[in-house]
Amino acid sequence: MSIDWSAFTPWPALLGGLLIGLAAAMFVLLNGRIAGISGILGGLLQPARGDVGWRAAFLLGLIGSPLAYAWFATLPAVQIDAGFGALIAAGLLVGIGTRYGSGCTSGHGVCGLSRLSPRSLAATVVFMGCGFVIVYGIRHLFAA
Repeated sequence: MSIDWSAFTPWPALLGGLLIGLAAAMFVLLNGRIAGISGILGGLLQPARGDVGWRAAFLLGLIGSPLAYAWFATLPAVQIDAGFGALIAAGLLVGIGTRYGSGCTSGHGVCGLSRLSPRSLAATVVFMGCGFVIVYGIRHLFAA
């Protein structure tokens, strides 16, 4: 295993983390809601009266922000080494996991941990641990 140090970008990563934290804090302070992406998307798929507008605006902001960034700078290249079937399977497993775990990395990992929620700590430990085990298994145990 080798580490690609040329891809190590601590300052953009720090700035991105600060912006995510600031956005999550503003969302809970201004709207009283947790910025959990899976919950926001799930609520949009089962709409309640008067609850669609802010959810749609939030998701459009997620989609539109990289496009706005591209006006000022070059977007980083994305390299996906998995096949289409693996991406579909991974997306379904993440979706099922977030439903059973009542949240995802943004809801539990960012917002829940910052509120010192024990449930979010347990959820984050479980899904990060599962991620580590799956990546290790795919890259080292089942690699061709």
